[in-house]
Amino acid sequence: MVNQIKIEQLSAILDVLKLAEKLKFELRHSWLSNGRQESVAEHTWRMSLMAVLIEPLLDEKIDLSRLLKMIIIHDLVEAEAGDVSVLDQIRNPDVKKIKQQNEEKAISNIKEMLTSTNGQEIYDLFYEFEEKDTFEAKVANAIDKLEVQLQHNHADISTWEEIEYDLSFVIGKHVQFDDTFVVLKDLIEKQAEQKLEDAGLNVSEIRNRAIASFS
Repeated sequence: MVNQIKIEQLSAILDVLKLAEKLKFELRHSWLSNGRQESVAEHTWRMSLMAVLIEPLLDEKIDLSRLLKMIIIHDLVEAEAGDVSVLDQIRNPDVKKIKQQNEEKAISNIKEMLTSTNGQEIYDLFYEFEEKDTFEAKVANAIDKLEVQLQHNHADISTWEEIEYDLSFVIGKHVQFDDTFVVLKDLIEKQAEQKLEDAGLNVSEIRNRAIASFS
């Protein structure tokens, strides 16, 4: 006979999975190489793949299981709170505050839904990612920023807003803690530079403007 407690635990997990399904159609401010808009779930999947591929090259030994959990969880709140473009946050600081409030409410709700299993762990991992103090959190944050730029590089330049030209050159502050990420950032930045040059844009002017505006 199946334990009633386990039935309740698994039922709660199914509720969270139903919520998480929304990430498959919650769209981000990123476009794919085939002209379709990217979903949150797709961004999270490639972040996870990047973590697995990059892990052997990192300067320090890392808890890969913890890193992957953090990556998978970090945008889970967007199933309830929705995705808010970083561009909107730059343009309007109030948007960033509202986003934070909505995400704090969402992660608390998820913690409550999973109170009999690993809700506290998920809650703690979410805030570990947000605070960026541990090595795993710094790695997750770097992968997050680099995957976004990599996806922009894959997309048609017509999908870029002008501010995204500048943002291509300000990722460095997120990667300085690890030599592997510095090299990877340079490679991804070089791709962006080539894309901008191919579009007839003045890369030096964009780079200087970006450094002046965002450093």
